[in-house]
Amino acid sequence: MAEWSDKMLGMGRPIGRRDFIGGVAATAVAGSALVTSKRTLAQSGASASGAPVPDAANYPPLRTGLRGQYPGSFEVAHAARDGGFQGEISAEDSGEHYDLVIVGGGISGLSAAYLYRQALGDDRKILILDNHDDFGGHAKRNEFHHDGRTILSYGGTMSIEAPFPLSYVATNLVTSLGVNLDSYEHYEADPYKGLGSGTFFDREHFLGDKLVTGTGTKPWDQFFKEAPLRADVRDDLIRLHTEKVDYLPALSAKQKAEFLRSLSYQDFLLKHAGMLPDSLPYFLGRGYRNNKRVDTLPAYEAAIQADAVGFAGMELPGYIKAESKHFHWPDGNASIARMLVSRLTPGVFSGPLDQESVVMAPANYAALDNPANATRIRLSSMAIRVEHIVTPVLSTEKAVRVVYVKDDKRISVTGANVIMACFNMILPYIVPTLPEDQKAALHYASKVPMQYTNVLVRNWRPWAKMGVRAIHAPNGYHPSVSLDIPMKIGGYESAMDPDQAVVVHMVRNPNQPGLPRKDQNRAGRYDMLNTPFETSEREIRSQLQRMLGSAGFDAAEDILAVTVNRWPHGYAYTYDTLADPDLPDEMRPHVLGRRAFGRIAIANADSGAAAYTNVAIDMANRAVQECLISRGLT
Repeated sequence: MAEWSDKMLGMGRPIGRRDFIGGVAATAVAGSALVTSKRTLAQSGASASGAPVPDAANYPPLRTGLRGQYPGSFEVAHAARDGGFQGEISAEDSGEHYDLVIVGGGISGLSAAYLYRQALGDDRKILILDNHDDFGGHAKRNEFHHDGRTILSYGGTMSIEAPFPLSYVATNLVTSLGVNLDSYEHYEADPYKGLGSGTFFDREHFLGDKLVTGTGTKPWDQFFKEAPLRADVRDDLIRLHTEKVDYLPALSAKQKAEFLRSLSYQDFLLKHAGMLPDSLPYFLGRGYRNNKRVDTLPAYEAAIQADAVGFAGMELPGYIKAESKHFHWPDGNASIARMLVSRLTPGVFSGPLDQESVVMAPANYAALDNPANATRIRLSSMAIRVEHIVTPVLSTEKAVRVVYVKDDKRISVTGANVIMACFNMILPYIVPTLPEDQKAALHYASKVPMQYTNVLVRNWRPWAKMGVRAIHAPNGYHPSVSLDIPMKIGGYESAMDPDQAVVVHMVRNPNQPGLPRKDQNRAGRYDMLNTPFETSEREIRSQLQRMLGSAGFDAAEDILAVTVNRWPHGYAYTYDTLADPDLPDEMRPHVLGRRAFGRIAIANADSGAAAYTNVAIDMANRAVQECLISRGLT
């Protein structure tokens, strides 16, 4: 198949992208697909709030191109990591003092502010600092306006979900925001009814480019016979997917489980299930929980997942997965962040939002840092030093000094307490007086790189023609590609007709097979930070063209906008039986690392070693309680 030139892929077309002038991010929104009209905003209720008519300059969710941890958001943090702010830090004294300063404006930081106010009153003065130009942390809203419609997608945290029941604190918090966790099914529409899943076999690893439909629904022998595979590889994959054989017959069920915890899924397939090495590419791109791959996933974790092959004939000890609540908004858990902000900072929204009104509500970002509000949110502000103020007797009020960088200026504020709700691995560099054993514990984890790419396309006719709503590309730049989850909630309605524009959601988890898991995370992070937007755009266009071109997709004509939400420091690190020592819970690095330090407490999902929104909320609650204890208030 012929290669496509940049021109054929539409690389020269004017779509929304980020330009950087002198290191300062400026957003250029080009093309009618991204021009927001007053008519469209009025339809979505924007005029009723009194907020300025948003455009990309004053409304971050509209910004396209390179988002997430974008250039301009992380350089100060890297300077702190590299020793750029050692010794005594001079800064302009703002004269501002707060009951609580929170570093990190993600869901954990916003929840900490909300819970602190519940405990001590809404009049308590709180400052939330965040290094990004938007609140919510990984819970990021991507918004497009096209052809009179508002089109939403999620650029990070997707849903309220967990592998275990939500805690009382997390359930109570989301319920108090007006969320009914039992109502989700009432708002899910399915215009894609009849569309299934497909797998894209690429010519670099198989016998040619081909999208084969019916993954998991067609009989496996038929599915693999349609795939561009060598005969021996085809037979091998059919065998693995259909036979029921116990590959560890000499071991008891308990011994099997223990043994499977000690080797990778890849080693199990190759060394015990007898898989051909040339069959491995079919498994390489699949991401398992917390982005573990076939070579870093413990075989036991694969065994307890229903779609993992090789275990059908094996008896294992019973595994019970507790059910938990689940809820998804069109913009993911950005809706939780927006509901929290609506209660913390008057004027940003027209009033408190609930699970429906939050979806289409416009935000007035100019009101986030309003001095008239008890709680203020200060964006584009990176904390570089958090330290106790040394006095003969530690003050009960001005106990902690926080220095942050905003607009290239160092500014200091003070707080009676501080909650570090940011990435935990940065803490040793900005809280240098932490005990050395605590610093070592905080250095242990390696956050999981993630990239959520949202591509606004003119229509989804090629998907309907192929009969797919989701495509797995085992070796693709983005291994997971799907039409965005259809929703009908709060006046918002997804594309219900194949002729309407829709968001294609693409997930990338860069890694380097063969390395230990944490090193793979580091390699993926390095790759992300050194990949310019143009490279990602070219890969996106090429991949969609190769997968859907035969059904009429034209990358040059059909792609209207691209938003690359890259998270080099993405998911919180979780432990596994291959990469981490078996330790009592109280000796785990995240538990040692999150210890309260005087008036400084530590939150964020990192401190719970689990990449779930409910964990971020639970860690915020623990940090608030530690703040109250430090002041003798509980």
